[in-house]
Amino acid sequence: MFTGIIQAVGKIKGIEQQQGDVRLTVDTADLDLSDAQLGDSIAVNGVCLTAIELMPQQFVADVSNETLSATTMGDVTVGSPVNLECALQAQTRLGGHLVSGHVDGVGRVIERKADARSIRFTFSLPKDLARYVAQKGSICIDGISLTVNKVDDSSFSVNIVPHTLEMTTLGYREVGDVVNLEVDVIARYLERLMLGESKNPASVNYKKLLEDSGFVK
Repeated sequence: MFTGIIQAVGKIKGIEQQQGDVRLTVDTADLDLSDAQLGDSIAVNGVCLTAIELMPQQFVADVSNETLSATTMGDVTVGSPVNLECALQAQTRLGGHLVSGHVDGVGRVIERKADARSIRFTFSLPKDLARYVAQKGSICIDGISLTVNKVDDSSFSVNIVPHTLEMTTLGYREVGDVVNLEVDVIARYLERLMLGESKNPASVNYKKLLEDSGFVK
């Protein structure tokens, strides 16, 4: 698990093809790896990867074909900047929200505009994820825990303050760029509990479920 608070921006140092999948070498910049061990999880642009080699200021991880096709990891090149975060520990301050590192889908920047000292981004949103995204709720974009400003069935917007622009890869993002998205895991578990035995979320009357559960009248 992670918190969505980026600890460093590194870069892809090496990409080695491995019979259909890839082995990445990641330059970790100033990420603290002093207590890291082989087998530890490190989030790279929101994707949970397992460190199979550790060296000063870098680590190596294998990326499966599934991850390459379901996330933006298939698009990275040598030199690509990446957000980095080590796995959550028991004593870690939870400054963002609980992030699993399991990407749910890919979005695209459809608007970037100034909003006072911040930048407002609008991202496309896969239709099957829209029900998990709520106004003022949390979403993870390329590993960054952010608060949703507005959302509809096909897009959502967030405001990025100057500090986040400077300390993450969002400062580099332009219209047309793709990003990894992870919805709030609590929303997924809540839906599963509410669905019960039903296998098809589209067939569920969510308003009635909420009424029957006492959440709304």
